[in-house]
Amino acid sequence: MKYGEQRLKKRFNIKVMGQEFSVLSDRGDEYVEGVVKYVNDRASELGFVSKGIPNISTAILVALNIADELFKLKEEKETFYNQLENRSQNLINYIEERR
Repeated sequence: MKYGEQRLKKRFNIKVMGQEFSVLSDRGDEYVEGVVKYVNDRASELGFVSKGIPNISTAILVALNIADELFKLKEEKETFYNQLENRSQNLINYIEERR
């Protein structure tokens, strides 16, 4: 896909934590199914530990856990990029010193 092009969005009827939703996405069926499965799996994990907690509370806990994962991944990505930048700069300095 070229810059500036937009993909057409497709409507998906999904079921998350027993609730049905209709959502739009420009991603494929497998991607949307994977996201839904991931959220439902996380809700199930919390549901086993937190029996008797209302769906809204479980949904909030799922959202907090997924947000925590996102923040950790962003932090890891930033650390990786910084290490890559430092190594690149060290390599450039090494090459320039050898000229």
